[in-house]
Amino acid sequence: SGGHRDKGRGSASLALGAQLCANASHALLYAPDPGRLFGRIPMRIAVLMQMRFDGRLGFPGGFVDPQDGSLEAGLNRELLEELGEGAAAFSVGPAEYRSSHATANPPPRVVAHFYAKQLTLDQILALEAGAPRAKDHGLEVLGLVRVPLYTLRDGVGGLPAFLENSFIGAARDQLMEALQGLGLLEVGQLPPARH
Repeated sequence: SGGHRDKGRGSASLALGAQLCANASHALLYAPDPGRLFGRIPMRIAVLMQMRFDGRLGFPGGFVDPQDGSLEAGLNRELLEELGEGAAAFSVGPAEYRSSHATANPPPRVVAHFYAKQLTLDQILALEAGAPRAKDHGLEVLGLVRVPLYTLRDGVGGLPAFLENSFIGAARDQLMEALQGLGLLEVGQLPPARH
């Protein structure tokens, strides 16, 4: 996807390069899930993504405005707009920073900052219940989806089939890195990489 990843320190300065690029911040929100599909397939972890207005899958978040003051403040504002009042129960901070990815083709050049935040299952359920009442629901966001973190017996259903969807920007790579990097799935559980 022709970008640059930086796994440096947690929070970048908004002032840095503010004239040269736009900043966007997105978050992978997840929680342990003891549920079982059909009573036998462990769910293990609930991971939220969303169907975007353009028909692609992505993570909640969006563009950070200079008046937000920080990448995290902009991200938390966007989470409230896209997910509703359930997002007021937590905030994403510098400790949850994972990486940054710059698009290769200006204009405008966008630097996407990626975060991952562990929530409780009750917080995930509150987000799912409240999202249809969020300001951006039905506009920028068409709905929340959970990532199926299992593979069915046919070897295709579940995560392998989910990964065949269309993702925005680096979202697919960010998902795969976070699943492995956070220990949500082990290497042997991950589908083979696409070429």
